[in-house]
Amino acid sequence: MNKKLHIKKGDLVKVLSGDSRGTEGKVLSVDSQSYRAIVEGVNKISKHSKPSAKNTTGGIVQQEASIHISNLMLIEPASGNPTRVGRKQDEKSGKLVRFSKKSGEVIK
Repeated sequence: MNKKLHIKKGDLVKVLSGDSRGTEGKVLSVDSQSYRAIVEGVNKISKHSKPSAKNTTGGIVQQEASIHISNLMLIEPASGNPTRVGRKQDEKSGKLVRFSKKSGEVIK
C-alpha cells in the first residue's frame, strides 16, 4: 500500500536541516517505503565507480543521495514561499487534493 506523502516527484522543495540546509531543488524520485527522496543538487556524495562498457574511465563520480522527507518543505508554486501541505476533497471532482496551508490554494 502506498503511503500518502506531502511531496511528490517533480515538486520544488526547500531543505530544512542537514548539510544542504536552505537549498532548493526539484524532487527526482520518492521512496514511500523508507520516507526518503532524491532532490536535484542536494546531499551530494562521491561514489567510486569501476571502468565498464558504459563508463570506460571509471573514477570518482558526484551524485545525489537520498534525504529524509521530514527534512523537506514544499515550495508554493504561486508565491515561491515554503508552506505546509494539507489534504482536502475537491468540490468539483470529489478527489483528494493537496493544498497550501499558508494561502489555501490547491497544489497541482
